[in-house]
Amino acid sequence: MGTKVRNLASHLEALPDPRSQRGQRHVLQDIVLIAVLAVLCGADSWEDIHRFAKSQDTWLKTFLSLPHGVPSADTISRVFMLLDPKAFAECFLAWVRDVRKKVPGDVVALDGKTLRASFAAGKSALHMVSAWSEANGMVLGQVAVDQKSNEITAIPALLKVLDLKGCIVTIDAMGCQKDIAKAIVARKAQYVLAVKGNQERLHKAIQACFERLDSDPAGTAHGSAESVDMRRGRNERRQVTTLDAVTYLPEDILLEWPKLETIVRVRAVTTRGGKTATEERFYITPLSWREPDAIGLAVRSHWGIENKLHWLLDVTFREDTNRTRKGNGPECSAVLRHIVLNLLRQDPKPMGSIKFRRLQAAMSQEYRMAALLGFPQCQEGSLNQ
Repeated sequence: MGTKVRNLASHLEALPDPRSQRGQRHVLQDIVLIAVLAVLCGADSWEDIHRFAKSQDTWLKTFLSLPHGVPSADTISRVFMLLDPKAFAECFLAWVRDVRKKVPGDVVALDGKTLRASFAAGKSALHMVSAWSEANGMVLGQVAVDQKSNEITAIPALLKVLDLKGCIVTIDAMGCQKDIAKAIVARKAQYVLAVKGNQERLHKAIQACFERLDSDPAGTAHGSAESVDMRRGRNERRQVTTLDAVTYLPEDILLEWPKLETIVRVRAVTTRGGKTATEERFYITPLSWREPDAIGLAVRSHWGIENKLHWLLDVTFREDTNRTRKGNGPECSAVLRHIVLNLLRQDPKPMGSIKFRRLQAAMSQEYRMAALLGFPQCQEGSLNQ
């Protein structure tokens, strides 16, 4: 098979066991793989995971050790509450590096999401910042935001662990920070950062540049691209306009942002139900102003993390209603759902939505095992490959 691809189970062997050795009845890897398979098949709670395992006891024993049978729901819950989330995330990252296909110019979107039902007494709901690869359709990594901090401190931590060489990193206005831009460039990647009022001087300077363009379009060199999106009674026309930042931005502002070459305006005119609304958004990027199509594609691709990750987690995995609250349970559960979503996204010939693929896994032992092994990469191998 050429370069050997390690499957998920082999990466989980590195996961340290947080339990004391005395009285252990169940193998850690067995518990984690049972949870992965159960969530793959539609389970949304620890009790659901236990019931799945009980119903598939005979099948699970064909590749798991299960020395004392199926672990109880309390045991499964307790293990995920105790698991080191950083170690779990490292296993996840190592596995993703193994299965990810490197695509030059891949748009990697970073954005945060709050697990709304994960709050507890004296503890706010968990907020996670995730990285989404548009080309691969998978989560590349995630970092929990510290209870006393925000996304601005979590994003650099996530950037440090990602392989971003040759990628275009997109972040919303909260992540439009000089240090974050420097961190992206240090990872040998490009950036497209949304600019709003939190960067007041930059925002006003960009607005002034485009006002000058609007007053004299013929005398100002610029790039332009347009696209139309029509669906479900909604018509949106997007016009991307780019200007050379080196020429038009004040030098003191320009020098604050690493390798900044282009300022961008995206004007979206949306018509729905006979009503029309216009919105303007601004961005900065090291990409050339002569590539408005590529910049526009990166801006649109950023919404993939909302539509293909966060929305799916809420609607298909019911993440916002998951009441896991104790210990490390919320963070480890979030990583677990990311694992399952990535497994299902690897299906080379999907027959339907992610929701249907979970149903398919529940109905077919062959499909769920193929998913666990990574579909085409490892179908000829075994779980312990």
